[in-house]
Formats: sequence, structure tokens, C-alpha cells
Amino acid sequence: MFQLVEFLSRNRNFILFVLLEVFSFWLIVQNNSYWGATYFNTSNYYVAQVLGFSNSVRDFANLKDVNTHLAEENVRLNAMVAELQQQRSSDAPAGYQPDSLFASRFTFRVAKVVNNEINRANNYITIDKGTAEGIRPGMGVISATGVVGKVRFCSAHFSVVTSILHSQFMVSSRLVRSNEIGTAKWDGKNPEVIKLQDISRYRPVQKGDTAVTSNFNSVFPPGIMVGTVQGMTVLPDQTFFDIDLQLATDFRNLSYVYVVQNRLRPEQDILQKRIEDERK
Repeated sequence: MFQLVEFLSRNRNFILFVLLEVFSFWLIVQNNSYWGATYFNTSNYYVAQVLGFSNSVRDFANLKDVNTHLAEENVRLNAMVAELQQQRSSDAPAGYQPDSLFASRFTFRVAKVVNNEINRANNYITIDKGTAEGIRPGMGVISATGVVGKVRFCSAHFSVVTSILHSQFMVSSRLVRSNEIGTAKWDGKNPEVIKLQDISRYRPVQKGDTAVTSNFNSVFPPGIMVGTVQGMTVLPDQTFFDIDLQLATDFRNLSYVYVVQNRLRPEQDILQKRIEDERK
């Protein structure tokens, strides 16, 4: 207390000067319309700048929560889209009515990418969900923009995903315009481009056409983006196009993914295994 009194006593002239300046400024603003308007506009401008900066900082701090909410909303939307595509398939003949359980067989779970490889011949992704959250090996993995890969190993709280950027990973794909079906497979070179194989050179293929997952796999729902036709060539003495697809998923900036479960896949696999056993 004594130090405060000593400080005020020592600086009393300066403090009095500041108070008089503030009082003089207040009198000018109150009794002069021009300076009053100028003060009002200037103060509003700087207050708006401060509030804008404050809101920007708050929005940046909340980006994590916003991204999480968007990912959860995408889970619901993906499930709705997958079910509608099965109920109203564009290539289904008149009168076809899918089984309701079959149409809703795909479910989705959101997960965060905690490790991602893109520069190896065989690349893997690690996500922060495992068996404790219902993840199992063999489940498909997609992003908000397209196919990502397939779950290979699981622990209680983590899973390792075989990326589409893997020399042994293949996904059945369909060209939207020509309706031709082939196999998408990475050649181990550019992490932004994948090859589409087994498309006949005698079928129409256009640059810019989109390739999506076909109906002929039990891992991914049909219609999930794989990539866009970037270019195609025909090798001598070959009956198939050599097609380059620009990948729909940007693996360099992969943050959240969606794990796809086909609830009817075990039943389908059992039946197909019986056929394989008979062929042996």
C-alpha cells in the first residue's frame, strides 16, 4: 500500500496531465458534432477489427471439432446414398425390388488417419479405430472423395489399412459413360495416378470419364469414386486399353476416412467358398 501511494505521489504531475488530456478529449467529442462523428466511426472500425480477429482465432481453435462433426455427418450421408443406390439402381429392369436388408447392408464408421505412406511400392495407412469399435480385417475404407483401401490388421484401438497405393491391391471399377467394367490397380509409380485394366480397345473410352466401384465386389458400395480418366493408349498387339486414372482421393492430405462394413458379406463368402471347394 505504501509503495502504491509513493508511486502516485512521485508521478502525480504526469497522472494529472493524462487525466486532463482525457477530459479535454471528452469535451471536444461531446460538444463538436464533426469530431464526435469521427470518433464514433474510428472507434467502431477498430472495434470491428478486434472482434474479427477474435472470431478468426476462435474459429481456428474450433476447426478440430468442426472437422469431427463434418466427418460424422458424412457417415450418415454415405449410408443414405448407398441404400438409395441399391433401392433405385439405374440399370435395374422395371419391376425389380431389392431386398430391404440387402439395400441397407453397408454401414460406415469414421476414423482418423494417424499414419500414412505414399512413397513405397506397398503402402499402408494406420487409423485410430480397432476391434473395440467393431473394425475387422477385410472391411473397405473410403474417404469423402473416393476409395482408400481395405483393412488388413486390427488391434483393440488401431487398424492397418492396405492402401490402394499397393502393388497387390485391386478394385473392380466401372466407367460411368461406357459402362465398361475393369480392374483398378496401382503400378507403383505416381501416387496420384492408378491404372485401369481389362477395358477392351474396341469399346468407347473418353478422357474425363469417371471410374467408380462396380457392383461386382463385396467390400465397397457401388458408385464410390475411384478416379477420372486422364489418358489412354493402345499397346501393339494388345486388345485392351492402357488407361491412366487420376485418383479421386488426395492421399497427401488424408485426415479422416470411413470404414465400410458389409453386414451380408459373411453369408456371401460362405456360398462362394462352396463353389471354390467344388472346383478343387
